[in-house]
Amino acid sequence: MAGGAVKVAGIGCRAGAPVTVLTEMLAQAEALAGPVDAVATIAPRAAEITALNRPLRIVAIAGIDTPTQSPRIQSLHGTGSVAEAAALAACGPGARLILNRIASPCGRATIAIAIREETP
Repeated sequence: MAGGAVKVAGIGCRAGAPVTVLTEMLAQAEALAGPVDAVATIAPRAAEITALNRPLRIVAIAGIDTPTQSPRIQSLHGTGSVAEAAALAACGPGARLILNRIASPCGRATIAIAIREETP
């Protein structure tokens, strides 16, 4: 935990997304919102995200309300954005997004960052 807060990057990606794309997306997101404590995704994408060599949280995302609303993702996963929902779920109750979903130029990955302030 950094400075009394938990900060997690949620990542959504297509199967087989190149680790170079995921690494670049994580670096871009951290440049915008600061370093994260962990990364999070859904179980079917764990293999791709494990390659980042960061603490990984596998989360359930169905039913989590997100600012981004992709009809395709909604029909597949029950939420509007895998990245946003994963970040929020991994941070837990009281989390808020500090970086809404951004997509890789190739369209194979998305990332968002959430934070939850810790109470003493």
